[in-house]
Amino acid sequence: MTLPVDEKGAPPKKQVHYKFLLLCILLVSYFSYLSFQYDVRTGGIASALTWTFFVLCTPIADAGILLDFPLRLIFGIRMLISEIAVWALAITINIVSLLYFAEYYETTKLTMLLHAILTMRYPYWGVILLAGAGTFLSIRFADELMDVAHHRDRNFFHRHAFKHEIVIIVFFVFVLIGYYKLIASLGIETKL
Repeated sequence: MTLPVDEKGAPPKKQVHYKFLLLCILLVSYFSYLSFQYDVRTGGIASALTWTFFVLCTPIADAGILLDFPLRLIFGIRMLISEIAVWALAITINIVSLLYFAEYYETTKLTMLLHAILTMRYPYWGVILLAGAGTFLSIRFADELMDVAHHRDRNFFHRHAFKHEIVIIVFFVFVLIGYYKLIASLGIETKL
């Protein structure tokens, strides 16, 4: 006997709660690790820079959910608007860090990679453009997820799920190839 769609897993709203909780735990754990490894200031700045890496350089809005989700619950702000604010915050953090705290980019491999992407416009800003396109495309599906109570109510997702998966896979392939070429061209893997 097959189960109805709603009984297969957690309802969509609970999935968002679980994802948010897991991302918070991951960020706090990463901050704790870096704070223990270096100091609290370095851990905080490196954690913020790592978060901005995932906002600016990955084609899915998962890093932004740390701010998108509370803003949605508290103020009812649509994810598109809050993700624009998330991107503005991530860009501001990097501008301030590049101007005043550039040495913190040398903390982890991801922050070194972020520094390389930000400081070498061509061709590496292409990663940010791809990530932006993927992020704002994925928002269309994630925003619907926050609005529905039952899996069966996700009409847009059900109509376009396969297209969405194909587009995300293509973006990931481009981003992975771009990251590989970036790391190879910068020699980051030999420096660490």
